[in-house]
Amino acid sequence: MEKLTGIGKLDRERLASILRGTKGTVSVAEAAGILGAARTDAAKMLSRWHKKGWLSRVRRGLYVPVPLEASTADVPLEDPWQIAVSLFAPCYIGGWSAAEYWDLTEQIFRTTVVMTQRTPRDRNPVIKGAAFLVCSINEKKLFGLKPVWRGQVKVSVSDPARTVLDMLAEPRLGGGIRSVRDMLANYLRSETKNLDLLIDYADRLGNGAVFKRLGFLLERDAPDERAAIEKCAQRLTKGNARLDTKLAAERLVSRWRLWVPESWLKEAA
Repeated sequence: MEKLTGIGKLDRERLASILRGTKGTVSVAEAAGILGAARTDAAKMLSRWHKKGWLSRVRRGLYVPVPLEASTADVPLEDPWQIAVSLFAPCYIGGWSAAEYWDLTEQIFRTTVVMTQRTPRDRNPVIKGAAFLVCSINEKKLFGLKPVWRGQVKVSVSDPARTVLDMLAEPRLGGGIRSVRDMLANYLRSETKNLDLLIDYADRLGNGAVFKRLGFLLERDAPDERAAIEKCAQRLTKGNARLDTKLAAERLVSRWRLWVPESWLKEAA
């Protein structure tokens, strides 16, 4: 735990310049550019300020400023979304994190879902108390995103349709298919509902399991959405998928080529 200690006038001026010129996080490269210093010198300065408690280290070479009211540098991240941009860009916030943002769920998830082009070694990092679920995604699949501002940092988040689509493609991103089902129902009741857009996104994503899960859920819970249900049926791919790969699936619904748990069929009866 680093305690706050004093720094000299020159260090205060340098640190103030860096904080004015950065947004949310401070990297060695940014500090070197702002100060016109060598990277090694900038790295030593940031390390020194970290040891004195004025910066909090996120990872090697990346820091966040410590709030003035803090008595120690050992502080939690104020906004994990801001850090995600620095750690995983190009990326976007998706899954249940985006669903919370768009009011598609009242559940509180303490882990931030990040969809990134990178291939990180640790897909479940915990950084200064903030937990992340990191999923890799192809560059061609970076669509359906909206920019939002978190303080001074612009962050991409999946729009409501893309959020639902990602969770249908990978139910774990929504906390499992039961949660995804509830979020889909909320989407259908929301002002952002656009099933044509959802189908278009699914076409672009090219994941056959999405149409099987979406068609099944719509026919089960929103049978009046006949046009969307028919579009899903027209796009069925060969082979059988599972409603949720994490659940036991005893029954095959041949119409949707989908293995589902017995309990889901009993609920629908």
